[in-house]
Amino acid sequence: MAKYLVIVESPTKVKTIRKFLGSNYTVAASNGHVRDLPKSQLGIDVEHDYEPKYITIRGKGELLAGLRKEVKKADKVYLATDPDREGEAISWHLSHALKLDPAKMRRITFNEITKNAVKASLKNARDIDMDLVDAQQARRMLDRMVGYEISPLLWAKVKRGLSAGRVQSVVLRLIGDREEEINAFIPEEYWNLSVDLNVEGEKRPLEAKFYGTERQKMTIHSKEELEQILAELKDASYQVLSVKNGERVRKAPLPFTTSTLQQEAAKVLNFSTQKTMRIAQQLYEGIDIKGNGTVGLITYLRTDSVRIAEEADSAAREYIRDQYGQEYVGKAAESKSSGKKIQDAHEAIRPSDITRTPLLIKDSLSRDQFRLYQLIWKRFTASRMENARYETTSVKIGAGDYRFTVSASRLAFEGFMAVYVQEGEEEEKSNLLLGKITEDSGLSLKEVNSSQHFTQPPAHYTEASLVKTLEELGIGRPSTYAPTITTLLARRYVVKENKNIYMTELGEVVNHMMKQAFPSIVDVNFTANMESLLDMVEEGKVNWKTVVSNFYPDLDEAVKAAEKELEAVKIEDEVTDVICESCGRNMVIKYGPHGKFLACPGFPECRNTKPYLEKIGIPCPKCGKEVVIRKTKKGRKYYGCEDNPECDFMSWQKPSREKCPKCGSYMLEKGNKLVCADESCGYVKNRK
Repeated sequence: MAKYLVIVESPTKVKTIRKFLGSNYTVAASNGHVRDLPKSQLGIDVEHDYEPKYITIRGKGELLAGLRKEVKKADKVYLATDPDREGEAISWHLSHALKLDPAKMRRITFNEITKNAVKASLKNARDIDMDLVDAQQARRMLDRMVGYEISPLLWAKVKRGLSAGRVQSVVLRLIGDREEEINAFIPEEYWNLSVDLNVEGEKRPLEAKFYGTERQKMTIHSKEELEQILAELKDASYQVLSVKNGERVRKAPLPFTTSTLQQEAAKVLNFSTQKTMRIAQQLYEGIDIKGNGTVGLITYLRTDSVRIAEEADSAAREYIRDQYGQEYVGKAAESKSSGKKIQDAHEAIRPSDITRTPLLIKDSLSRDQFRLYQLIWKRFTASRMENARYETTSVKIGAGDYRFTVSASRLAFEGFMAVYVQEGEEEEKSNLLLGKITEDSGLSLKEVNSSQHFTQPPAHYTEASLVKTLEELGIGRPSTYAPTITTLLARRYVVKENKNIYMTELGEVVNHMMKQAFPSIVDVNFTANMESLLDMVEEGKVNWKTVVSNFYPDLDEAVKAAEKELEAVKIEDEVTDVICESCGRNMVIKYGPHGKFLACPGFPECRNTKPYLEKIGIPCPKCGKEVVIRKTKKGRKYYGCEDNPECDFMSWQKPSREKCPKCGSYMLEKGNKLVCADESCGYVKNRK
């Protein structure tokens, strides 16, 4: 009998796939990549048509020797690495590392690890797709060029093992730009106004919100404006001007892509992007389900398509019909094109079998696996269901020249919400009175309610909102979001506190340098355009060497220019007036993993170090001593008193020497303005 060898990437898949195939099939794992560019050098021959120099990854020799033995025994070798660019490249590298005979080598891909999918892939075996391989080679080489050309410069400039990255540096810039926006934001005052009205014949009052005049909607900007409106309303009578009934539809959600799964898992389950991808990988590769053996529970997790295979779509609709009834089955979706390149060979992320409900397999899953699988299962099921429908009522109330409104809705048909309600979208409570109000209902004023508020700055990025932004801007691909964020956190360029991402001092230094020396590398449009070029390589429309050869000379020129310019501003160890208590020398400022610190210049004989508290030349608004720059445990910068903990002054914004002429409080620097630290005062002036 003929012998077949199937090579997959991970050992977990070996267990899952082995049981689908007969005894004449051997399944082995490559454990990911087997060849890569060398770590010790650029690994790209710039002089000879940008030819990459691939070497066997250290520690993979023994594994490859074992695979070669299996190859010799086999009549045919199937390369079954992941169904994306990187997977295609791993298959190509395997074919070279194992010296496979093209006549006995075939490439197979499956979007889910199920018996039908694996068997079908063997029937549709193909050659390695070199367009996909070349797109991955180009990405790898571009990333290598940026990393290996720019990182040594950062090292020389900031004096420690920093790194730059083609996507990483742009993401750092986005975070920095958002922080600048937040720091420069000046809150504006506004007031909310509502009235509680007695309705004739009803015991409960009705709350109506201020709208404006008949002609336009109004925002109340100050207490003076509010008091003027209240004065005009003092003797006004309230009457119902109109009651409108209508219907509102909430559309069923689309099934998950990599990006939307990461966003929803962050919001609902509080998972980091890295954790989401790790657990999704486990669900895809296979879980040991009691009574079924190892089963792949979801489809491939790296995708930006919302397409669903016809069989899966039919199975889902049948399941919904059986469990909920025909009226809950959604109408077939119209296909829309976003104009963007989508990896449409993949489906959206969905359960491999909709009848395998989360509760059915809960005992076989860890808590986190269960929660993520349940999220994917519910979202997919909801995507095949009917829209939810609401009956709406809106009432317009007149009071002199002013208008108030009341609106509410009642769920008429739950549709997909029988299965899935998105985070933060729970419906407002229906106002029970609305069904009883007509244009003839008598109204009388019971109470006036007003409250002062201030506009809020843009929110700090969270992992979820950062992924959403990267997707919208076309930066990176589904597989790059999690590793990029993880790298920024690991390098301590950013920190995460209560889900929010903040820039550290170190991140600010690196971001400033990149913007100064390599503006195109950290340009959002340039990076998005590079992704489009890589997509065109994948489609066979552009030669990969063309992309690389157009990119490198400009980068090389920028690096050489930066080397000259940055030498002139190279950071020397700044000598301070702080004396080392161990040896009496003046201590110097050094950079460490968390930013600046004080160290003895007598190193290595004297190893004394201490925290560096940078004075900003401004007295503490509370006690008059010096304000210094401090850091939270995670490295986020703030301003505090040098006499802490005796004095508890702290501010995220830099305080100013100036006092507020209106209330006497201290002022804060926000962009090119000075703002009173007391929000309720609201005094603002331009900085000189």
